[in-house]
Amino acid sequence: MPQHRTIDTLLAKYSESHLNHTNELIHFVCVPVIVFTLLGMLWALHPLVALGLAAASMLYYFRLSKPFAVGMLLMAALMLAILAALPPQTVLPLSIAIFVLAWIGQFIGHKIEGKKPSFFEDLRFLLIGPLFVLSFLYRRLHLAY
Repeated sequence: MPQHRTIDTLLAKYSESHLNHTNELIHFVCVPVIVFTLLGMLWALHPLVALGLAAASMLYYFRLSKPFAVGMLLMAALMLAILAALPPQTVLPLSIAIFVLAWIGQFIGHKIEGKKPSFFEDLRFLLIGPLFVLSFLYRRLHLAY
């Protein structure tokens, strides 16, 4: 009997409240935007704070799935590079405004879905959301995770 991995269990549980196609589409947009804007708010405090959060999350992702950790590392590196290229005075106000709009989108998606967000049950799902989005890309590209 094949061993069931923690990542598979977490993705299956997360998927239970993300079955509606419209909610999935909203998540495909809003989840990466939330990650970017969260990094942006931390970047505004100090770039090392954003780098520290990214590094800590990579350790968690590496424990769950090496292929997902690589994907998240690439995504985080791209996001941090964009933040570094933005005029510093724009990062915080832009991040806050877009963060709020993206969360409104998320809650609209869950209203459409008819189920509460997974992180209300388990805060780990705040870190699993990006992997849920990434899993669709990996499946489309036929990449194992």
